[in-house]
Amino acid sequence: MVLFLLVALVLSWAFALPLWFGGGMASPLFPLVAMAMMFTPTLATLAVWARERTPFRVWARENGLTLGPDRRRTLVILALTWIGTPVVVVLCLALSAAVGLVSLDLDGLSLWRRHLEAAGAPATGDVGAMLAGQFVFAVVLAPVLNAIPALGEEFGWRGWLVPRLVAARGVVGGLLLSGVIWGVWHFPLTMLGYNYPALGFWSGPYFVIVTVLMAVILGWLRLRTGSVWPAVLAHASLNAVAGLSFLLGDAAAPPNPALVGVMGVAGWVVLAALGAALLKLFPVRPAEPVAGVR
Repeated sequence: MVLFLLVALVLSWAFALPLWFGGGMASPLFPLVAMAMMFTPTLATLAVWARERTPFRVWARENGLTLGPDRRRTLVILALTWIGTPVVVVLCLALSAAVGLVSLDLDGLSLWRRHLEAAGAPATGDVGAMLAGQFVFAVVLAPVLNAIPALGEEFGWRGWLVPRLVAARGVVGGLLLSGVIWGVWHFPLTMLGYNYPALGFWSGPYFVIVTVLMAVILGWLRLRTGSVWPAVLAHASLNAVAGLSFLLGDAAAPPNPALVGVMGVAGWVVLAALGAALLKLFPVRPAEPVAGVR
């Protein structure tokens, strides 16, 4: 466990240091650094494997690279995850609007038009159809494209870490602790203001709330199926859809991500309710004993 955490956390800071010493999120290196960071949990898992020298088939099964003991259940949950993740994002936005945290512009799509203009694209013609096309792409194809970098994280967090924390601390305690670790791992980027630019340094601890709530859901997917792939798909889909939902806002009063959507206060309510419902209605238990619980 110590080796895993050291490799994952130290490498994340090592990769992000060029941003801290040169431009922050405005640095042209930011996309490359963010992508490289996503593979540090997998590198940590490989470091542990190199130390333990577990046979590959056993190691792959223990860390969720298969479809788990019940392939049919895993495939059903994969399908529900593919559909359900965008639904959760929409619910978070709808709740934000219902309680007055965001003003939507569904008729004029002013924020989407501003986005097009900033990208140098003409905001003419049927901009609604263009946005609908973006959503279809984000829901159907982008999760596939995002799956490899998402696996870079999930193979470590949900594949290796969650079963061991749950075995040592119980389901709820293990999932919550995995979310704290996941959030702290994000600090090299979030403390630069990533996700919540207006919060600056405080984006780091603020985002931990989201990672804890998300960790319960992603961890449930891992434990329910014995496979890491549903968590990979949920992570990949969330990365694809979450930002697009903000484009439904009003350009005169842009959404505040600290309050609105899946990463804001409204999202906390939806994620907490979903995580609690999953654990209550479809209980999970620690996986069979695994190595490395120390």
